[in-house]
Amino acid sequence: MHTTAPYVIGSKVYCGDEELGELSRVVIDTVAPALTHLVVEPRHRPEDARLVPIELAEQEADVIRLRCDKVGFEGLEPAQTTEFLPAASDELGYAADQSLWMPYFPLGPVGSPGGLYAAPAPNEPRTVTYERVPSGEVQVRRGQPVHATDGEIGRVQGLVIDPEDHQVTHVLLEEGHLWGKKQVALPIRDVTDVHQGVHLDLSKDQIRDLPPVDLAEFK
Repeated sequence: MHTTAPYVIGSKVYCGDEELGELSRVVIDTVAPALTHLVVEPRHRPEDARLVPIELAEQEADVIRLRCDKVGFEGLEPAQTTEFLPAASDELGYAADQSLWMPYFPLGPVGSPGGLYAAPAPNEPRTVTYERVPSGEVQVRRGQPVHATDGEIGRVQGLVIDPEDHQVTHVLLEEGHLWGKKQVALPIRDVTDVHQGVHLDLSKDQIRDLPPVDLAEFK
């Protein structure tokens, strides 16, 4: 019997019998379309999230198990990167070395911290953290909007894939959308784009007529 596997974003992830964290987002190759990576976020340590190749993961009941131990997980590619930006000009366009020159005055009431005639706060370098996505692929996260041809109709809950070749077969629509609490699986053939949300070649009425699904059906 041919089976499929639902990857619900937010599912618990295990290394062996030990809970590691949760699935925070998924990465897909939009050409195939196929699921290529899971982003697994260790509990209480989002900065240590890793890009897990789908070949190392197995969906089991309502959890995901990785075919590696914690050491192997920590050796995978980080799911985010931090860059240091140089000190920039302030909101009025003055560079850090121009802040004390007249007629520039920091904004704010006289006498208040940072107010008129007060010395401006140092313009220090900043850090910016980016989520990493392999080149040519896109990420899908829970809660992203799902758009019908005539407007938004719900939010992404996860994906259903064929475990043999990791091809995406359905997009799971989160329960509690506009017309009531039912779970809907949207065929990937009706998805036209997954950039900045999921876009469908279906109207709200057509989606409303889809039968509700039980994740247990995708086994």
